[in-house]
Amino acid sequence: MQKQVIEYDGIPVGIAVPHSGKLRFIAVKFHVIDLDNGLYTDAGEVRAAIRQHLNMAQPLAA
Repeated sequence: MQKQVIEYDGIPVGIAVPHSGKLRFIAVKFHVIDLDNGLYTDAGEVRAAIRQHLNMAQPLAA
């Protein structure tokens, strides 16, 4: 395992770094901050968690 940039819709939203045999997600964009420090088995699982999180997100009220 090695460090990887994680993108969503072509935009970098974080990085995944090896940690105890898994990948720890470090968020760099506010809209995925709730996933910060999450542990995942691979980059595909990180991307799936991001998709699920953003599909459930409520629009911000002005």
